[in-house]
Amino acid sequence: MSDPLTPYGNRPMVTPIVHAVNYEYRDFEVLRKITDGEIDGYTYHRDDNPTVRAVEKRIAQMEFAEDCIVCTSGMAACTLVYLTYLKTGDHLILFNDIYGANYKVSLILERLGVEVTWLDADQSSRLDDCIKPNTAMVFLETPSNPLCKVIDIKAARRAVDKVGALLVVDNTFATPFHQNPLKLGAHLVVHSATKALGGHNDLMAGAVAGSKQDYTRLWFTRQAIGCTLDAYSASLLERGLKTFPLRAGRMSENAIKVARFLQKQPSVSRLSYPGLEDHPGHKTAKQQMHGGFGGLLSFDVGGSENDAKRFISSLKLIYHAVSLGCTESLICIPFLTTMLYLPPERRMTFGVNRNTVRLSVGIEDYGLIIEDVMQALGKAGGSTVRKKAENKE
Repeated sequence: MSDPLTPYGNRPMVTPIVHAVNYEYRDFEVLRKITDGEIDGYTYHRDDNPTVRAVEKRIAQMEFAEDCIVCTSGMAACTLVYLTYLKTGDHLILFNDIYGANYKVSLILERLGVEVTWLDADQSSRLDDCIKPNTAMVFLETPSNPLCKVIDIKAARRAVDKVGALLVVDNTFATPFHQNPLKLGAHLVVHSATKALGGHNDLMAGAVAGSKQDYTRLWFTRQAIGCTLDAYSASLLERGLKTFPLRAGRMSENAIKVARFLQKQPSVSRLSYPGLEDHPGHKTAKQQMHGGFGGLLSFDVGGSENDAKRFISSLKLIYHAVSLGCTESLICIPFLTTMLYLPPERRMTFGVNRNTVRLSVGIEDYGLIIEDVMQALGKAGGSTVRKKAENKE
């Protein structure tokens, strides 16, 4: 059957943006074939859209998946997974280090009768001990947000196989350029496509990649609750994917250079970047990541929240903003931004301090990034850390 968007075989270089909500049927037999899944076709936007479908297939290829489903945000993608595979009486294991908004969703799941256990990424070796006969899913992120902790995906798969549970990996930080969780044993891989996949701070989208069977199950949930991505955002996302490998490679190259610079700064402590040899998870990251270690890192500035605030306020090139993985370098204090979804006492239980900053390194000249960080550190809390070191001596 010829492509309805290219009836003469001369395919456009850019996937057309199909804004149509509904579609006319040529005859009842075509309608039957579409609804029975015998042919690709479209009936209503909440069900499917050709622009959306094009970007789904592209992300599936990037993650070595059979198929992929795209929705309106990263959290919509996470929620799709929870609602599709969990039921009352099931046990879900989450890691403290996943994106904070998952905590809010976990409260909803608990109201629906799902038992939730939280585990720290530093304790991932204890996963075997936390697995129960009713464990239905383990959901993790590696490297984690915001402290860049690393979890062994293959080891996690061995643990869930004991009870036949589902292993879901959020690959937003690592991106498909550096890590392919499905090849390491994950059943599903989740993305906030708002971040590096889109890459330009101009769209929101989420994605879940897996098998054809998973696509069918997730499609049912997406169709039921109505979180299909709009065609224009899908077009922006597909555009971003065309430059994604170039951007991801440049960010990783910049990030390791920035991290090595920060290692030498007396006002910086608890620097965490998986590409550094002294990172606790470096060996595991080296085994399961490729082409670098991503563009995200975290570190503490000075000894107080005010030191971190002064540092960020003194930056000139780097933007003080949430989100990550885009062309511009972005920085924030997670305790005051991305972790606001968590109660204050919970934000610090797994290592996020008030002076912890998260830096998403962009594609700018790395020398300019380092120059900006250097001048801002000079105006921040360098003396605080040096005085503490002198007192210890």
